[in-house]
Amino acid sequence: MSLIQYYGTGKRKTSVARVFLRSGKGDVTLIVNKRPRPFAEYFHLDSHKYIIRQPLQLTDTESKFDIFLRISGGGLKGQAEAIRLGIARALVEFNRELRPTLKDAGFLTRDSRIKERKKYGLLGARKAPQYHKR
Repeated sequence: MSLIQYYGTGKRKTSVARVFLRSGKGDVTLIVNKRPRPFAEYFHLDSHKYIIRQPLQLTDTESKFDIFLRISGGGLKGQAEAIRLGIARALVEFNRELRPTLKDAGFLTRDSRIKERKKYGLLGARKAPQYHKR
């Protein structure tokens, strides 16, 4: 039997997630950076688990795929949101008819907000030293 695999890349802040959906048992087997781990071991908070499962639950494909991830950068929240985007893009590759559903839910939109850089002469990105008249 040939391996059927769908790929999607997700980014959020400084996190980058390469997501591979492979047809399998579908118990959300999570392989992070080539290390098999239980889903709850890498993402401890229920909110992160919920974020990752959203596109699969919305499209009723939770029992069809095993998830293989390559994650780098950022914190757990940014990584979870990057994974959500990657899963949504991989699901569109799996079935183009899922695109309107995922797009209406906002799962195919890249959140482009990143940290603004510090400028010279300022204390932070926008904070300036206190003004003194004399």
